[in-house]
Amino acid sequence: MYRIPNHIGIIPDGNRRWAQNRNMPKEAGYSYGLEPGIVLYRLCRELGVKELTFYGFTQDNTKRPSVQTEAFKKACIDAVKMLEKEDADLLVIGNYNSPMFPKELLPYLSRKTIGEGKMKVNFLVNYGWQWDLNSALKALSNGEKRDILDLISSKDISRIDLIIRWGGRRRLSGFLPVQSIYSDFYVIDDYWPDFKPQHLYDALEWYSKQDITLGG
Repeated sequence: MYRIPNHIGIIPDGNRRWAQNRNMPKEAGYSYGLEPGIVLYRLCRELGVKELTFYGFTQDNTKRPSVQTEAFKKACIDAVKMLEKEDADLLVIGNYNSPMFPKELLPYLSRKTIGEGKMKVNFLVNYGWQWDLNSALKALSNGEKRDILDLISSKDISRIDLIIRWGGRRRLSGFLPVQSIYSDFYVIDDYWPDFKPQHLYDALEWYSKQDITLGG
């Protein structure tokens, strides 16, 4: 049996490279990552994972050509629409004051129960680590003595036990820096649209062998 993390973070990378390998435009890859997300969500729910966070897109990603930014914004909207047919406690976190934040996702800035709930699902949309930490830095500079987890913009997202990244890159790319401090980090070389359930099982098997000390 696997040791099941309470909270798994997902970095679904490699969509553009996947598309290029198939002689498709880069932006075409994002839509092929939608079905893998739902499959992974259902697997995690069945396994008893309590919280799942998907990295949608970052503020840095919005520097890409407009045809790509429109494609990944649409993919995030479509992903939420797909989850609306499932059971989840859904939250979207990101800089919602920016025109790059999809207005269709504004209703999810506060956690919303869909169906029977059962599992927390978070989407990082137009997310930036500096944006996330800014409110905490302001409070701390004013002399507030509170846990930083209570001050950041993503305070409703819990500490992450395991982060899984597809696409072979060995970096966190600014993924929830406070919640990921003690996360175990597993990398899958396959691109995200090529997701297979075995990827998750391999990650859980590896995680089950790790010595979780949280620095102690």
